[in-house]
Amino acid sequence: MAELAMQTIKICKSYGTVPVLFDVDFELKKGEIHALIGENGAGKSTLVKILAGYHQQASGELLRRGKPVTYPNTGAAEADGVVMIHQEFNLANDLTVEENIFLGKEIMRRGFLDKAAMRQRSAEILQNLGTTINPRARVKDLSVSDKQMVEIAKALALNSEVLIMDEPTAVLTAGEIDVLFKIIRALRDHGVSIVYISHKLHEVKALADRVTVLRDGHRICTERASELNEDDMARLMVGRELSTLFPPKGQAPHRSAPVLEVQKISCPRYVQNASFQLYAGEVLGFAGLIGAGRTELMECVVGLRRRSSGTVLYRGKPLSARSYGDAIRNRIVYLSEDRKGKGLFTSMPLAPNVTILSLHEHLTRFGFLDGRKEEATLDQTIEEFDVRIPSKRALVSMLSGGNQQKIALGKLMQVEPDIVILDEPTRGIDVGTKQQVYYFIRELAERGKSCILISSELPEIVGLSDRVIVMRSGVVMGELTGEEVNEEEIMLYATGVKGGMAG
Repeated sequence: MAELAMQTIKICKSYGTVPVLFDVDFELKKGEIHALIGENGAGKSTLVKILAGYHQQASGELLRRGKPVTYPNTGAAEADGVVMIHQEFNLANDLTVEENIFLGKEIMRRGFLDKAAMRQRSAEILQNLGTTINPRARVKDLSVSDKQMVEIAKALALNSEVLIMDEPTAVLTAGEIDVLFKIIRALRDHGVSIVYISHKLHEVKALADRVTVLRDGHRICTERASELNEDDMARLMVGRELSTLFPPKGQAPHRSAPVLEVQKISCPRYVQNASFQLYAGEVLGFAGLIGAGRTELMECVVGLRRRSSGTVLYRGKPLSARSYGDAIRNRIVYLSEDRKGKGLFTSMPLAPNVTILSLHEHLTRFGFLDGRKEEATLDQTIEEFDVRIPSKRALVSMLSGGNQQKIALGKLMQVEPDIVILDEPTRGIDVGTKQQVYYFIRELAERGKSCILISSELPEIVGLSDRVIVMRSGVVMGELTGEEVNEEEIMLYATGVKGGMAG
C-alpha cells in the first residue's frame, strides 16, 4: 500500500452553529494527484484549509505521514511541507513579483536581504512556468492570469511536499494550462502529493489519479479517475441528472431598433474601432482568447474605462457614461470578472453588498439607513438566488465562490436593469450553480432584458448566446448567427483565420 502523505479521520467542522463538514475521511497518497470536487458549499475549501492550517477541526484527526498533527496556523503547515494556492489572490499589489514570491520567506545573506538571489530564483521559477513575467514588475500592473501565475510561483518556491491547488486554472489561457499540467505531473513524479480542486471536470478527468466527491459536507465516494466520466462526476456532485445544463433558447429575438449601439469605440492598447448592436430580449455572446479586449470594451461602454474615440447610443440617444454611476442611472449594469477585487466587498456583511447600488432606496426620509428594509432586500435575494449562507450576519468572504457570485448578481438586480453585462459569470463555480446561472440569464432575456455574456468557455457561449461577436487583439473579427454559432467557427475567427484580420 502506498505511503499516505496526509489523512483525515472523521473530521467535523462548524462555523458558529452551522455544521459544514460531517465525519469526513480523506486520504492523500505520496506522489498522487487527488482531485477534490463538489458543488459550491460542499465543504471542499473548508477541508483543504484544515489541511493547510487556516482552520482547525471541531473533532476528528488530522494525520501527516501517519502521525497526528495540529497546525495552529499556516506557517506551521508550510514548515511541515504543506502549501496552499488559493482560488482568490493573496498578493501584495504594491510589491514586485519577486517580493511577493518570497514575502515572509526572504533569502538572507549576512543579515541582509539577498535580492540578487531572490531575483534569480524568481526568474527561474517563472521561466519554468512558461511565462514572460518580469520579476521586477509591480503586481498591481499584471493581468489576472499573470497574478495567478505569481500565486503558483509563490508555492513552488517553498519546495512543498503537499501542494493544495484551489481552482488554479480559472483565469489561465489554454497554453498556460498545458504548461501548468506538465509541471503538476512532474511534481507528482518527484513524489509531491497534490490536492487539486476544480469545477472543470474535463481537467479532473485528464489530470487526476483519484477523485473524492463531497456533497453538503459529506464524503460521497473516492474513486480512481479512470473509472469515472464527466457525467458520472457531475451526477455524484449534485445528486441528480444534469442532462439539461443549458436552457432552450426559444425563438430568435425580433430585431427592431437596437437597445444599445456601439460605434467605433477605441481604447488605446486594448480596443480598436469596435462596433456592435444589442437588441431587446437577446443574449449577445462575446468570444475570444484571453487578451482579446472584450473586458476593456465593456468597461468603456459602462464608464469604467475612458475611451479615446467612438459613440455609444442607448435607445437611439447618445449615452454619456463618464462613470459607472451614469450607466447605472440608465439601467445598465456590469458584473466584473474580478469578483473579489471589483465585484464585492468581501470583508463586509451580505446586506450592504446587496444594496450598495440601490442605497438611496434603503434610506429613511431623514437620510438614515432603514435596516429592516435592507434586511428584507437581503432575504429576497437569498430566496431568489438560492444563496447558501452560514448566517445572515456572515461576511462575504465566508461564502463559497458560487454563493458570492449569487450575491453579486443579486446586487445588480436591485436597480432593475434593462441591460445586463456579465463578464465570466460562472468562473470558479460548480456545475450545479452554473446551471442556475444559465437559467437566470435566459429568464432575463425572456423578460425582455438585454444581456451581454463574456465567457472564455466556448460551450457556455454556444449554449446561451443568440448571436456571438468574436474579438481578437482588440478588433471585432465577425458576428455569428444561427448555425454559425459553434465552437469551430468561433475559434476560426478568434485565431484570425477568418474575419477582419485574416490574411
